[in-house]
Amino acid sequence: MRVLITGTTGYIAKRLALQLLEDDHELVCCVRDLNRIPDEIEDHPLCSFIKVDFLKPEDAEIPKDIDAAYYLIHSMSTSSDDFEDLEQQCAQNFKKLVEPTNCKQVLFLSGIVNDASLSKHLKSRLQVENTLKSETYALTTFRAGIIVGSGSASFEIIRDIVEKLPFMITPRWLNTKTQPLAVRDVLNFLAGGLGKTELYNNAYDIYGPEVLTYKEMLLQFAEVRGLKRYIVTLPVLTPKLSSYWLYFVTSTSFKLAAALVDSMKVEVIGKPSDINTIIGIEPVDYKTAVDLAFQKIEQNAVISSWKDAVSSGRFKDQLSKHIELPTFGCFQDVKQRKVTDEEFTLNKIWAIGGRNGWYSFNGLWKLRGYMDKLFGGVGLRRGRTSDTYLEAGDALDFWRVLYASKEEKRLLLFAEMRLPGEAWLEFKIVDDQLQQRAVFRPKGIWGRLYWYAVLPFHAFVFNGMINALVKK
Repeated sequence: MRVLITGTTGYIAKRLALQLLEDDHELVCCVRDLNRIPDEIEDHPLCSFIKVDFLKPEDAEIPKDIDAAYYLIHSMSTSSDDFEDLEQQCAQNFKKLVEPTNCKQVLFLSGIVNDASLSKHLKSRLQVENTLKSETYALTTFRAGIIVGSGSASFEIIRDIVEKLPFMITPRWLNTKTQPLAVRDVLNFLAGGLGKTELYNNAYDIYGPEVLTYKEMLLQFAEVRGLKRYIVTLPVLTPKLSSYWLYFVTSTSFKLAAALVDSMKVEVIGKPSDINTIIGIEPVDYKTAVDLAFQKIEQNAVISSWKDAVSSGRFKDQLSKHIELPTFGCFQDVKQRKVTDEEFTLNKIWAIGGRNGWYSFNGLWKLRGYMDKLFGGVGLRRGRTSDTYLEAGDALDFWRVLYASKEEKRLLLFAEMRLPGEAWLEFKIVDDQLQQRAVFRPKGIWGRLYWYAVLPFHAFVFNGMINALVKK
């Protein structure tokens, strides 16, 4: 089948594309930025890519000869307060573009919406589902609860909490019940539902075999990791305080933390159906899902992460608009060293940040991350998805990868920390010389004052970093 996929660079779609290619489907992948095509599928003979921004679809052209489409666009992690309006716009524009094609089925991944009182997020998901319904194609909706897998938002947040806090004083919503589902089972439902006419114009809850509270999920996660954890829940923590608690303990943004707290107050229990039998799936239990996720992490084989969604940080534009470093009205710190072993230096550059640190004065980098977190920024806790691999769009601590090419020997990062201006950090090898360039475009007088305030630290921090990149 010829299948259209939206949200190609997102957590679910990136993994689903690989699974559909294994099943020999031909894919038409929608991306907002053609410079951000996932490396894993970029050169695949069954893949083609089209530039589509579903918020601005004026110039978009969807091929007429598609058989089915996946709607996997999600705005929950966006920093915008009006994510509900954004989701509606995307769904409406998608529908207008797909209806004139030969598409027979649209598959949509939503959330379980059985509770009498829904969160803003789940209400938005239900509205999107209703918007996508059409008389020209059949809609198949899979409604999932908490998704557990390496790189998923829920998994990474639980991991942060469990591994950092031996004793926890937690909000009362930890007693809310849910039915977690392994990401591999989510993908199997999505792939298995493709082309099945008996699923046309129906919605199905998909969920794991256990009903657990969030507290039980934390404790079972700790068991899998061989950790002893103690949890006390208090009724006095308000939603706002709970959001701050999540924000400071985990790698999530405050906006996402607030959205999650709002959702976690709602029970997510699925309605029984025959969907497992129709597709032939027996979902794994929660502990198995956690164990499988860590197998991927230990193999450094995490395909996608919620943190790599551009909307998970402060970046709003297409990456390609920022690839060329500005010069007018900018401050620069440029350093250069001779490269004696090019492969060694490139590997060090591609491994920078995350658990590997920044090779020089890591305490100061951590301090800058803490300061950023205090002022509402992303901090250093996002880390990186892979310890050795980078591609455009990846989160790298409080940076966003704009460009990464080992062939061109260039890595370009854009700062997502709280700054009175914009900042870039570039590493490039030219004629056996490593060029390390920090560029800052200040915004007003505060931007200029900020540059001069941090300039003394550049002398030893950036010198130490470039020296570590060239010396074995």
